[in-house]
Amino acid sequence: MDVKVCLCLLILGAVCCTARELAAPDLLIKETTDVSALWISNLQAQKQLQPLKDVEGLCTLCEEYTASALGYLSNNETQTKILDLLLNTCSKMPIYKLKCTALVDQYVRPFFLVISTIKPDDICQKVDLCQKVVSISRYFSQNGCDLCHQVVNETLLKLKNPDTQLDILELLLKACGSVEKYANKCKKMVFEYAPVILVNAEHFLEKNDVCAILHACEPAVGKEEVLPKLQTSMHSAS
Repeated sequence: MDVKVCLCLLILGAVCCTARELAAPDLLIKETTDVSALWISNLQAQKQLQPLKDVEGLCTLCEEYTASALGYLSNNETQTKILDLLLNTCSKMPIYKLKCTALVDQYVRPFFLVISTIKPDDICQKVDLCQKVVSISRYFSQNGCDLCHQVVNETLLKLKNPDTQLDILELLLKACGSVEKYANKCKKMVFEYAPVILVNAEHFLEKNDVCAILHACEPAVGKEEVLPKLQTSMHSAS
């Protein structure tokens, strides 16, 4: 299904940006795209929004998939795979290996703690999925694949919206405050890397068939599915 791209892209993008910073922007975009396929989380739904009372399905859908993405990120096995993948990436950049490894050690584990403090309903409210919904007749007339594509399109629009970007920053900074021991490091990382993360999130949604990856639609001809590629990459890195 859908509703799994933005939050996890931001979180994973933060990890990837930490590992490469601005030293290799092209590599940053590629690797962020690869790692983002581990979770894939969306925050929005539909193009034509109306300030109507919430109807069954849309808000619940957002919270369900956001909770699934956050749960996946909180899993110890998932975190281990992410750390291994990032450290392996660092080892392939001799010039930046030491700095890259230090950044991974310094920021990734604290950020996993931040993830555990974020609530799905907070995210869905921030992006108005539990406050604004599409016309009822339009919503129920669409199948899962159509809905997924509209969610992805709306997510792209939201990611390009400065108000949404500020809302995301506010949510992440609030979460940082919940982890007292690492609060300063967490906030520093949010301010340093969030803008680049958002750019990479847009890039991922534009270049990949997210709905096919989530099995909401059949893979589009000519579209590369990044999840198998990532799994192959992780296998070769182990």
